[in-house]
Amino acid sequence: MSIPDLLSQIDAEIQRLQKARTLLAGLESTDGQTAKKQRKRRRLSAEARAKIAAGQRKRWAAHKKAAK
Repeated sequence: MSIPDLLSQIDAEIQRLQKARTLLAGLESTDGQTAKKQRKRRRLSAEARAKIAAGQRKRWAAHKKAAK
């Protein structure tokens, strides 16, 4: 394959990617967010995390006890 052929293939790929970018950029709303709404991350309190961790430790202890 010659260098001019490679260059023409690269140019074609660049044009394809630019078209895809243009289409994706058109999906953005005016405030910069994508058309699909972003979900807010839910935060757990320290107390809730401690309860979950304690429950998991209890489950692992039961699992290890059963394995013996």
